[in-house]
Amino acid sequence: MRNRTLAVAAVLATPLGLTACGEDESGSSGGGDSSELTLAHSYTKDQPQHTCGAEVIKQGVEDAGVGLTVAIYPASQLGGDADRIASVQSGDVDIDIQGASALASVYDPVGVVDAAYAFDDAEALESYFSGSSADQLKQDFKSASDVSILGAWSAGARQFTANDPIRTPDDLQGLRMRFPGSPQFLLNADALGARATEVAYEELYLSLQQGVVDGQENPIVNIEASNLTEVQDYISMSSHQQNSNLIVASPAYDDLTDEQKSAVTEAVDEAVSQMPGCVEEAETEILEGWESEGSIEIVDDVDTEAFADKTDSWFRENLDGDSLTVYESIRDSQE
Repeated sequence: MRNRTLAVAAVLATPLGLTACGEDESGSSGGGDSSELTLAHSYTKDQPQHTCGAEVIKQGVEDAGVGLTVAIYPASQLGGDADRIASVQSGDVDIDIQGASALASVYDPVGVVDAAYAFDDAEALESYFSGSSADQLKQDFKSASDVSILGAWSAGARQFTANDPIRTPDDLQGLRMRFPGSPQFLLNADALGARATEVAYEELYLSLQQGVVDGQENPIVNIEASNLTEVQDYISMSSHQQNSNLIVASPAYDDLTDEQKSAVTEAVDEAVSQMPGCVEEAETEILEGWESEGSIEIVDDVDTEAFADKTDSWFRENLDGDSLTVYESIRDSQE
């Protein structure tokens, strides 16, 4: 039997009907009865979010010996993003790895974390969530959803691809650029000056091949995984958005013992610290492969300052209320 709710504490496992076992999945006893946490995400087992994220969290929790084990469900096995955040709220999923834009379905202002050029780099995103600047956002998100944000990392910056180089905002004029259909991504398109066309990720390759869209934007690892270099001539290194992953926990996280909470948060912190190196290693290997094979021309002289100035002005003029407050807190945290 597999328990799907967090343990209040190891000593309360039997009254709560939690599954107790002599050994956890790593083969260590954990000092007695253990209760299993479910950790879900939408990524493959080969992507950094799994190898350097979910697996590091699992290892850290289980090595702490606090009566908890972790079962990982990758590749949307427990449902797509929208389904899973509902499952986290209900307690059917204990820990989840989600993009900020997906979490905006339960608290709209958190989507601003994915605003174009909101963060200067991956380190800035990590620092924002590990410091006090994000405290109000975390509190407001918890009040709205009953879900806790335990940490965040960038899974790589998003880059433009097209059959023409994109060096300045003017180069986007006339191009039909595919953006994901979430509200924040579409706002990003407006802020960047792009003509957004919504296409499902699964249909992106064929849409580019058939000329339904002229270009798109994604992290390097996604571009490689989808073989988009076969249907695009240029990748323009705009780094216009840090591809966020927030690690969130169900309401039952609050009922863990202090020792168990510490084990979970320390495991998340370790994953957050490892992610930048893992992503950089993966991206470097991919870029070197593209360059040596001539798969796609790499444009590395993008005028990112022009793009950043354009988007900053747009967001300050068009965001309001809590969303503007979040945006300003992100930008202020980097000054």
